[in-house]
Amino acid sequence: MSQPDLTYVTPNKRERIQLTPTERKSSSLLALLFATRMLGLFLLTPIFAVAAQALPGGNDAAKVGFALGAYGLTQAIMQIPLGMASDRFGRRPIIIGGMLLFIIGGVVCALAESVDGIIVGRTLQGLGAVSAAITAWVADATRPEVRARAMAMVGASIGLSFAVSLVLSPVLVGEFGLSGLFWAISLLGFICLLLAAFVVPAAPKSNEAIIQATVKEVLQHKDLLRLNFGVFSLHFVLMMLFIVVPGVLAQVGGLGSASLWKVYLPVMLVSFVFMVPAVIFTETRKRHKGVMEVMILLLVLVLGFMPLAMSALWSMVVALLLFFIGFNVLEALQPSYVSRVAPANFKGLALGFYNMTQSLGVFGGGVVGGLVLQYGSPSLVMVVGSGLTLIWFFSTRRLQAQL
Repeated sequence: MSQPDLTYVTPNKRERIQLTPTERKSSSLLALLFATRMLGLFLLTPIFAVAAQALPGGNDAAKVGFALGAYGLTQAIMQIPLGMASDRFGRRPIIIGGMLLFIIGGVVCALAESVDGIIVGRTLQGLGAVSAAITAWVADATRPEVRARAMAMVGASIGLSFAVSLVLSPVLVGEFGLSGLFWAISLLGFICLLLAAFVVPAAPKSNEAIIQATVKEVLQHKDLLRLNFGVFSLHFVLMMLFIVVPGVLAQVGGLGSASLWKVYLPVMLVSFVFMVPAVIFTETRKRHKGVMEVMILLLVLVLGFMPLAMSALWSMVVALLLFFIGFNVLEALQPSYVSRVAPANFKGLALGFYNMTQSLGVFGGGVVGGLVLQYGSPSLVMVVGSGLTLIWFFSTRRLQAQL
């Protein structure tokens, strides 16, 4: 199948179509739902490598990495089936069912007495893969002319939820322990369930079902494959980073689980100061490809520099700040890019694959990061991450779509 022309024609600013009040309300609430759910998933990431040492199996880096990434595997498996089910049975009931599984998995983790038990709970959490259903609900609730902006809100909410998790998780573990953290994660799942059941307005069923094309057609779309590889790489290196960073901060800064927020909070605040204008500039000037290339190259350099930065606390703080400037910008821009370049006849399926590859990145980064740390060194973990992002950089340079 020949690849369609993907050139995006920028409308005249005077003719810019605004979100209606209903669209704005639905998009904001769905972004909040997505962010709250992602916060529940992210809360474990910044702290688990250190906190798990108090549990049987917590000194096995490979097992800790698998526990971090386990939900990503079942998420990847279930994204497309649950997206299809949401077309047939509606977005709301599928999301409610997914959040019930997420809550049950969180409770299993909270009651676990070893890392093995947490792996079981995280696997159950991943079965509630509702990202594709939520993004399809966003599509249902918005017109095509404003849908990219709504998708950008969802993308930005993911970055914000991760920023909150970096600060909140050390505080929760310090006050309530690892079990308390999982009870908080289950509570967030319950809040998501309430939002989906009673707060988000119903939307007419989209004429663009999440499966309107064959998998072969989607896999022949080269730009979507490159963007999927991008989100896979971004979350792969993120999980690898947090296999290493908590232990390094404990070593060079004497920071225990409850004190990591002292690094994470200023890093995230300053990174958002840089991120917000970068995203606004990109969206208004339609410079997605160029800005993404710069941010990916920044990640390549930061991860390559990280082995040297591990010798002192101040250099680690600088490296983390630069990493999260790049991460937050890319996390906000990529879903918008996907929603714009995907042809209308398989936009839903494209978003399903995008969410699936994101989850595979979480799983792969946790597992590979744990294995490399177990049999190599923290520096080698960062070198592997830098190599992957370099491949991603050259892949992104070959994107053909101009927004």
